[in-house]
Amino acid sequence: MKVHLIAIGTKMPAWVTTAFEEYQKRLPEYFALQLHELPMERRDGRASVQKLMEKEGQLILKALPKRAYVICLDEHGKEMTSVQLAKRVEFLQSQGCDAAIIIGGPDGLAPEIKALAQEMWALSKLTLPHPLVRVILAETLYRAWSISAGLPYHRA
Repeated sequence: MKVHLIAIGTKMPAWVTTAFEEYQKRLPEYFALQLHELPMERRDGRASVQKLMEKEGQLILKALPKRAYVICLDEHGKEMTSVQLAKRVEFLQSQGCDAAIIIGGPDGLAPEIKALAQEMWALSKLTLPHPLVRVILAETLYRAWSISAGLPYHRA
């Protein structure tokens, strides 16, 4: 199974790239985490938030792999413990399909993208900066995989 992380925003600080790649390389080939960075629409005050989200939504649609299980990160999504997430990951692996996890831009995701989601996840009730979300998600997926694999990384 491949996990496609589709994220609005490019040109992340070096520490974000370094941290993300650290967790990315820890995952085995059969659970590959691939990052797809999409350019964020320029927020210059001329376009409405809805129009910006629609444009970003079109980019996300083009980047979605065919037949992927779609998961959107959203503040109103389901929160899980690491063990619960490990069980979700095991379920997704058993389905034999790739997963696409979507991180929207600063204004969130277009309703059309949310409508495609088979699941909505929340990493926290806190508002997190988008660069940090990538790192947290990569670590969280690594932790979930390590729990399923019986590795000692997670200590409950």
